[in-house]
Formats: sequence, C-alpha cells, structure tokens
Amino acid sequence: MPVTRHPSPVTHTALNASTPVAFHEVYRSPNLDACEQRALVLRAVGIEHVLGSDGAMFQVFVPEMFAARAHEELWRYEQELLPKQPPQPPLALHSFAVGSTLIYGFVLVLCGYLAGVQVGGFDWIDAGALRPSATSTGEGWRVVTALSLHGDVGHLLGNLAFGGLFGFFAAQLIGPGTAWLSVLLGGALGNWVDSLLMRSGHITIGASTAVFATLGMVAAYAFKRHTGGAPRWAHRWAPIVVAVALLAFTGTGGERTDVLAHLTGFASGAVIGLLHALDSTSRFLERIPQWLSGALACAILIGSWACAFAAAG
Repeated sequence: MPVTRHPSPVTHTALNASTPVAFHEVYRSPNLDACEQRALVLRAVGIEHVLGSDGAMFQVFVPEMFAARAHEELWRYEQELLPKQPPQPPLALHSFAVGSTLIYGFVLVLCGYLAGVQVGGFDWIDAGALRPSATSTGEGWRVVTALSLHGDVGHLLGNLAFGGLFGFFAAQLIGPGTAWLSVLLGGALGNWVDSLLMRSGHITIGASTAVFATLGMVAAYAFKRHTGGAPRWAHRWAPIVVAVALLAFTGTGGERTDVLAHLTGFASGAVIGLLHALDSTSRFLERIPQWLSGALACAILIGSWACAFAAAG
C-alpha cells in the first residue's frame, strides 16, 4: 500500500501551502535527474510537488489530494518514452490478379478436357500421374504433370475454386507472374516430397498439392511481413491459424484424399512464402518482369507434358 508521509526536501518544492500537508510518493529512482524530469512534468500540468530522499533513493512527492492525477500524468509521460514502432508501409497490391487467375482456370479446364478425350492417343493419367520415387526413376516430369490432372469434374471444380481464391490473393501480394510460377514450383516440390514418402503402387493426381502450396505461401508471407510492425501477437499469427484451420477443414477429409500431398504442398508453399517476404528476394524479383515469370510457368508445364508424351511414345 502507498505510504503517506512528509518528505525530506532535496532540491526544490512547488508547494505554496501555509498549512501542514500529507504527502504521497508518486515516483522514486536512484537517479536524481529522472526525478527532476518527472517533477517538470508535474509542474507543467500544475500539480504541486516536492523532491525528497530517503538516503538511498530520490523521490517525488505530491499532496495526497493530487496523487491520483499525478500518477495518471506520469503514466502518460512514461508511455511517451516507450520506443515507437515504425508504421508499416501501405501494402502495394499488384494488378492483373483477376486476369492471371482466369488463366489458371483456363489451363486446368483445358488440361482436363485434353486428358478426357485422350488427345494424341495417350492415356494422360498413366503418362502424367505422380508415382512413388518419380524423380529417382527418371520420371521427374510427373511432379508437374500430376498437378494438371483430375479424377472427375467435382475434383476439378474444387481445385478451381480454392486454387483461384488463394492464387488471387498471392497474385495481388507478390505479382501475378511470380505468384503462379511460385504456385507451380511449390506444388511440384510438394509432389516430389510426396513421391518419396508414398507407398508402393500408389498414384496421385490433382492440383490440390499446388492449391495448398498457395495457401501456405500466402499465410507464411503475411506472417513474415507482420513480424516487423504488428503491435499484437494475434496480428502476426492470424494468417497461420486461419491457414491451418482451412488445411484441416478442406484438406484432410474424403476417402480419396491424399492428405500427405496436402501437407507437403502446404509446407513447401510456406517455405516459398517466407522466402518471398525477405527484402533481398523482393528486390531480386522486382527486376524480373511479371509476364516473363508467367511465361516460364507455362513453359515448365508444357515441357513436362512433352517429356511425358515422349516417354509414353
């Protein structure tokens, strides 16, 4: 409990009372300058005060009637002394996010149609599905081609919806060309890890690995960008919490769901998202035209299918 007493004056007093006054200590420090600074604050707002000392510490006292107000004024002063976090710069959103998302949808639908009618006389599922240890068996194209294949219309529509939504956000954040190239690479990396871990005789198809790579990328990018200036932990962790909740809700159910591919895709995308959030990475990618990154993504997909057809022929 606060102690009410009469101080032993040290330097000066601002009291003009002619009658005895009960004093209340509102600040103490071994540093006399610190006490004098607080005394100046009280003087500026018209609160009577006196400096004192108990032999070991210097103190600031005010009349008991002014104690509550003095504590409030000193608290405000202490808040002003706290280091201020620099405001985060406004988030620059890239254009053509909608257009690039429509291209993503067109590519998936086109691949679905071509596979369905078996253009070229090839069994596209057999030629492009992901198999165990695809890269070690010389079939590395499968980590890419499997992303463009789907088992049925429902499977395709689900990946169109979620992939388009997450991809749109990614395209706005890091640019359309860079985003979709990263989505493709994240999905391919997730498929590669999946192929190393999947059981023998198992195959997998679908863009869901890339979809969850996109989700992981957006969440990790947002998390990393918030660590420098967000005032509360919730602002930093909210993207990760939401992403994990979506992963659990949409990525772990269904008899035919390849949960491992979803997890590896999410993890791969998160790594890529953290890399994108680095200033050095951003500066490097700013020098690469977005159209060039997008063209490279298309070239990787086309080249992978060319390798698949060459092997199948």
